[in-house]
Amino acid sequence: MITERTIVFVLYAQAVILDLAGPMQAFTIANEELARRGQPAHYRLLTAGMQDGAVTTSAGLRVLVDYAFDDPALADGCDTVLVVGGPGIDQAVLTAGFLDWLRQQERRVPRLGSVCSGAFALAEAGVLDGRPATTHWSRASELASRYPAIRVQSDRLHTYGHGAEDDAHVFTSAGITAGIDLALALIEDDLGPSMALAVARRLVMFLRRPGGQAQCSAFLAPDLERAPRLAGLLEWLPSVLGQSLTLEQMAEQAGMTPRTFSRVFAQQVGESPGRYLERLRVEAARQMVQSGTSSLAMVARCCGFGHPETLRRAFHRHLGVSPQDYAARFGLSRAG
Repeated sequence: MITERTIVFVLYAQAVILDLAGPMQAFTIANEELARRGQPAHYRLLTAGMQDGAVTTSAGLRVLVDYAFDDPALADGCDTVLVVGGPGIDQAVLTAGFLDWLRQQERRVPRLGSVCSGAFALAEAGVLDGRPATTHWSRASELASRYPAIRVQSDRLHTYGHGAEDDAHVFTSAGITAGIDLALALIEDDLGPSMALAVARRLVMFLRRPGGQAQCSAFLAPDLERAPRLAGLLEWLPSVLGQSLTLEQMAEQAGMTPRTFSRVFAQQVGESPGRYLERLRVEAARQMVQSGTSSLAMVARCCGFGHPETLRRAFHRHLGVSPQDYAARFGLSRAG
């Protein structure tokens, strides 16, 4: 087993501090747990910025980085590079030499990853092409449209692993706290499941959270600028979710034949009308379940599912959890 791993966190102006501090704290706790067992630290943690000096994060906290990203000393014994996310990522990728440096890291280090919107730096460098990737749910569709060679999986908490759909060399994680999920996966791979569980317990969180980030996403808001021919329909649909809607009814509301409607809808919205309608119903049901003011039978009727079992299956398809589990985790009171 490798006795020490150097993990470098790459940040920049307007990076999200939790993308750095969350995973860093998880690795630090792993070192503390090792010390309690009389073993040496496994992780050496470093920070790198676009240049030397202090970096001001999106929260206003200033971080004094250990190195500039292109400092030759940074490459010595580096095992893992993690690019954090934040609103400054789009400006950071314009830094001279940064994308070339990321391409070099992909060839040099055993593990190259990102937290949240840090995936856009890896995408711009081309190292995610042909690979599965995720990012914060609010930017997942943008990642997919800007970089069609990437297999975007918007509901994943992270894409690190050894399965057919995962990658232990280049990987990404979803929004903000999902960086801690990624860190736990790395710790489990490095030090075993018992250590990862010990760290998760110290952090008071799941070792592997059930479901994906879709269970945290906001209510579906139609992008009317991208779907101008469907604006009236998309604004009308949330008001009639309890009704039994057919393709023909939706096409009539949009003023098109069913065949033209299906084609235009797929082009402008990016999915079929039926898939969109079900997602809209799940989002409405999710909000009702979270409020805890209605029984599941009432939620199913109001949102167009008819029966609680149909609602349960739709929840599992889109959110990865049952309505009961969602209510227990996120509800303001217990759902019936």
